[in-house]
Amino acid sequence: MATAASAFHVTREQSHLAWDPAIPAVATVASGSTVTFDCLDASGGQLTATSTLDDLANLDFDRVDQVNGPIAVDGAAPGDTLQIDLLDFRPADWGWTASIPGFGLLADEFSDAALRITRLPAVGERAEFLPGIRVPVIPFCGEVGVAPVDGPRSTIPPDVHGGNMDTRHLTAGATLFLPVFHDGAGLSVGDGHAAQGDGEVCGTAIETPMHATLRLTVRKDVHVTAPEFLTAPGAAAERPVGRRYATDGVGPDLMTAARDAVRRMIDWLGREHGLAPVDAYLLCSVAVDLRISEIVDVPNFIVTAHCPLSIFD
Repeated sequence: MATAASAFHVTREQSHLAWDPAIPAVATVASGSTVTFDCLDASGGQLTATSTLDDLANLDFDRVDQVNGPIAVDGAAPGDTLQIDLLDFRPADWGWTASIPGFGLLADEFSDAALRITRLPAVGERAEFLPGIRVPVIPFCGEVGVAPVDGPRSTIPPDVHGGNMDTRHLTAGATLFLPVFHDGAGLSVGDGHAAQGDGEVCGTAIETPMHATLRLTVRKDVHVTAPEFLTAPGAAAERPVGRRYATDGVGPDLMTAARDAVRRMIDWLGREHGLAPVDAYLLCSVAVDLRISEIVDVPNFIVTAHCPLSIFD
């Protein structure tokens, strides 16, 4: 394992297929270091820009949703928070979207496999997904997580350690906060997406290899119990209220996840803005949006509470 350094590059080969604190770190970096990750797509390289339905039919599910890492951060200890500044995401020039039999929100209604390969232009431009339909390329990684309390755990469902959150708002310029459960934290990243809607309803986005750049900082003054994040600055069309702070609820029941997201938002409004719990609760009903970030990666789903920062003087 490498010693503490100011930067490190994680290669495609430095990957694993489970969340497990027993997996040794590929490197230990100093708090505040920048790390780059060279990630394959969610198929683990099984699908390419020339793939067909035959390739999809032969997909080996034991190789999907690999993540790259883990990276240990010097000084991170249980009870701390790992601050992850999402600096840059660079997708490949192609991506794939599939309806896979038995998978997705409407799996019982769409039993036949479907595959679409999309050519990707530069980040910020629009890709032709269907004739006459162009979607903006706003890349992010669906998988960002630390070593969970115990393992091994599948990389497919998300949990309070992060993992397969598939949260489309975790783009370049956003900041993610994850709870630390083990010394070093053990951060891993993967599952590049060029574009995705909230929920990822069919179970795939525009899946693509991804070059990701993150800055990792240990926070001993912040204590979160599940993912929380600050969205990227700016007021793009999909962010009419500007920058937002968001808290996640994660679990096998959407109602329970929604309640947990609101509880964490009430906690944040108290610690950051000094609001009494009941005032924060009332404000959540007036100004906070609940969104389903992930609904297909059973057994856990994610509901996110979004608070616009523009409401504060």
